[in-house]
Amino acid sequence: MSFVLIWLGVMFPLVFSPGPANIVFAASGAKVGLIRSLPLMLGVDLIFILKSLLVGFGFGNLLQSYPIVLQLLQIVGALYIVWLAVGFLRSSLRTSESEQKTLGFKDGLIIQLLNSKGWLMVVLMFSLFTEPALSSFGEFGVIMLVLLLALLNISVHLAWISVGSLLTGFMSEERHQKLQGRLFFVCLVLVAAWLFVDNSIWDLFQV
Repeated sequence: MSFVLIWLGVMFPLVFSPGPANIVFAASGAKVGLIRSLPLMLGVDLIFILKSLLVGFGFGNLLQSYPIVLQLLQIVGALYIVWLAVGFLRSSLRTSESEQKTLGFKDGLIIQLLNSKGWLMVVLMFSLFTEPALSSFGEFGVIMLVLLLALLNISVHLAWISVGSLLTGFMSEERHQKLQGRLFFVCLVLVAAWLFVDNSIWDLFQV
């Protein structure tokens, strides 16, 4: 039990912090509600589980040996977030519900696949907790870490979507929906800018 509490103390702030996926979850929840956002969440969390399995069983060592892979993923991910932001903005300006953009399973897969921060978080988790997990759970230590992270991700992602969906009740008028679209556009662009600027790949170009 003490292992789980220590693990939670480290991982909860990392998972709950407003990263690319969480901002998109809040925006989707506000736009289409909880139920219609579930395919998006399923795509994100499926990739998160696959990431955890890959890193837990050795792929993390390869990523640490070739950090430029994550750096390039971060740039591509930032560009994709900008594309999503433009989609949310354009969607908020449309009056027809059928024309409004709904992010689905495929979008979730792409978002999390290109989320370099997600890769780094999983690598960090296994770097810190693999040995304690093996001591606590034996040969099932890696699987336990994967399951714990999956449960935490699903819980936190549902919370972000739910918070976003609460905005729907306060912003039901068309004018408010346009304001909401602009708000999430700005949030997503800021996240993309942070991903683009906070990238150690730029150190390669310093003289």
